[in-house]
Amino acid sequence: MGKLRPGEAEQLAPVHTGRRHPLRGLLLLLWTLLNCGLGDNAQGPGEWTPWGSWSRCSSSCGQGLSVRSRRCIRFPGEELCWGHTHEYRLCQLPDCPLGAVPFRDLQCALYNGHPVLGTQKTYLWVPFYGAPNQCDLNCLAEGHDFYHSFGRVLDGTPCSQGSPGLCVAGRCLSAGCDGLLGSGAREDRCGRCGGANDSCLFVQRVFRDAGAFAGYWNVTLIPEGARHIRAAHRSRNHLALMGGDGRYVLNGNWAVSPPGTYEAAGTRVVYTRATGREETLSAAGPTSQDLLLQVLLQEPNPGIEFEFWLPQELYSPFQAQARALGWPLWQPQPREVAPRPPEPPAAPTVILHQTPTPTSDPCPPCPDTRGRAHRLLHYCGSDFVFRARVRGRLRQAQETRYEVHVQLIYKNRSPLRALEYVWAPSRCPCPVLALHREYLLAARRLISPDGTQDRLLLPHAGYARPWSPAEDSRVRLAAQHCPV
Repeated sequence: MGKLRPGEAEQLAPVHTGRRHPLRGLLLLLWTLLNCGLGDNAQGPGEWTPWGSWSRCSSSCGQGLSVRSRRCIRFPGEELCWGHTHEYRLCQLPDCPLGAVPFRDLQCALYNGHPVLGTQKTYLWVPFYGAPNQCDLNCLAEGHDFYHSFGRVLDGTPCSQGSPGLCVAGRCLSAGCDGLLGSGAREDRCGRCGGANDSCLFVQRVFRDAGAFAGYWNVTLIPEGARHIRAAHRSRNHLALMGGDGRYVLNGNWAVSPPGTYEAAGTRVVYTRATGREETLSAAGPTSQDLLLQVLLQEPNPGIEFEFWLPQELYSPFQAQARALGWPLWQPQPREVAPRPPEPPAAPTVILHQTPTPTSDPCPPCPDTRGRAHRLLHYCGSDFVFRARVRGRLRQAQETRYEVHVQLIYKNRSPLRALEYVWAPSRCPCPVLALHREYLLAARRLISPDGTQDRLLLPHAGYARPWSPAEDSRVRLAAQHCPV
């Protein structure tokens, strides 16, 4: 690879050689017109011919290369063409069968039984990989402590054992994402070859919700198509990952998974847990389905950092779905309230009548949780789905307890009693259950690590729909789409 040497370019000169090629005559006419019309002796570079076709692969199995070439056509006094005369691309064939002789071994074996060192003595040669230039044919004499270099290896020879690079004209070259050897082309964070990270958006947040009790809390939805995913924190809590089918990939069902590599959503998830309570989760992507990142809280949450890249066309649907499911894209930072200066004591007054001033409800509006995707996700990922009538409600410091009368059970992983308590993790639960109304509820069983609490949990923005015959049909249909 490289520029043409002066002798490699085709010279076009105004000489008669008998029969003239039509293209040569046309180029000569253009050259004459340019010289006469412009009156300028400065000449630009020559012109390349179109690329030829790609050659056959240099190997019959495994990795090899194919090559194509072009020529530079220039007039006398013109500079050489800018660029390369040859291009090489990687060709990937089916793996070689077991026992196949490697390409470099075959090249060394060509010198077996032939005197090569100026004597009549012959040797058996095998590859030697300890020489400085790995693209030279360095062969070791079997049974002896010396090697000999027989020049360059043939183009397409692997640079070393297990190396992805191939030797071309004595140089070790690796293929870029465009398949061309030595091009240096790389995928950007969006997965585009040679891109500039302008076709995707970078999502980076910190989940700071402290949680009201021990258990699983949603951190973020990782949508289909996400790349370069990473989440990290430093605490005794554990990251958990759930697939779109409602099954846990990591740290589910109160069991801590060992560090390692896991297959999920068409990508490999690398899970590490280092000393100092640091835990990380990373995946290259792209993901083939949605994933739900959760945290199993055992102590107050110091903050979970997460990030991923998402194609621009998928960002708006991700925002809408995340809001619908109640998974915040960012956490509001707490604000410190400045203390008010003390007010001077007022003169005593006699209050004859005081009317209570109505105060607005401090609870924010709940997110929209309608849609088939929301129903499927919570139905398949829940432990219990049942129809119940709300009999009572008690708001405590950081949670709400509902007393419900169970009337019909669609799904249960353990027995349910006629009267149950359902807990919601907030004084402002979403959705709000009205007294004396019937709902279809999807709840999860929450057992504290010490085994002292066993609750039915209604997740924030979970599945709680007013019962109706139509909703009854929909929930029965959802059961058919959950994995067995």
